[in-house]
Amino acid sequence: MTQHIAFIGLGNMGGHMAKNLLKKDFRVTVYDLNKSAMASLKEAGAETADNAQSAVKDADVIISMLPNGAIVKSLYMGAKGLIKDISKDVLIIDSSTIAADDARAVAKACQQQGIAMIDAPVSGGTAAAEAGTLTFICGGEAAHFEAAKTVLSAMGRHIFHAGASGAGQVAKICNNMLLAIHMIGTAEALNMGAQQGLDPKVMSEIMKASSGNNWSLQVYNPYPDVMPHVPASNDYQGGFMVDLMSKDLGLSQELAAKSGSATPLGALAAQLYQIHQAGGAGGKDFSSILQLLQKH
Repeated sequence: MTQHIAFIGLGNMGGHMAKNLLKKDFRVTVYDLNKSAMASLKEAGAETADNAQSAVKDADVIISMLPNGAIVKSLYMGAKGLIKDISKDVLIIDSSTIAADDARAVAKACQQQGIAMIDAPVSGGTAAAEAGTLTFICGGEAAHFEAAKTVLSAMGRHIFHAGASGAGQVAKICNNMLLAIHMIGTAEALNMGAQQGLDPKVMSEIMKASSGNNWSLQVYNPYPDVMPHVPASNDYQGGFMVDLMSKDLGLSQELAAKSGSATPLGALAAQLYQIHQAGGAGGKDFSSILQLLQKH
């Protein structure tokens, strides 16, 4: 019997994820405030709903991909929270990137209602979301993680169980802090080489073959026209917005403060992205941090 998936949140990532579920022959019902996003999914074969409550009716699995923890908690625990009315047999997968404490709060509320839930934030960006090659970083009970694998495998290539509820969020936040740090470092190095007259393409190949090699150089070069099909070569449009990176770095510093962890580079990265965001770049891809360095 075909599983029925309710997918809530059809942004840059969620829309691609829902389409990949359709390609794997899941029955998918979608909901988003953005009507054009829902229209695109309807054209791809999804059913659409007028609200979240309607979307989850008779669903076997609920997947949410939302901007922040407040919205996630409202969806599941608010005055019209979904967990009050859904079947106890439903599995909830929240793939939003939110604070670990928010994920734990939702998981606890689900547990009290006898509902299975995992936090499963993703890594890989919009290209991986479209290609169905995302990395899922999951937190929650082992049995719930195992139950989610088939659905997650339809959208991703690498699926990890990081630990108990909230562990997926902790691992994701640590990863994104490192991502911001090496993106800034890559942009600094390429910018300095270019200002000294070196070809950024040549510099990139040198560093990829040397000890400075990293993910930003390999698949997401921040310098325009070095690598095709990345945001840097499309005026920094698409991809992972500065607004979202700034949010994630804020979460990283909240987490660092709670655990007493020293994150001096993470703190500096957070400041730089806040400056870039305040300068009007919030809607651009996070690799546009190169433009901030070029200005200063």
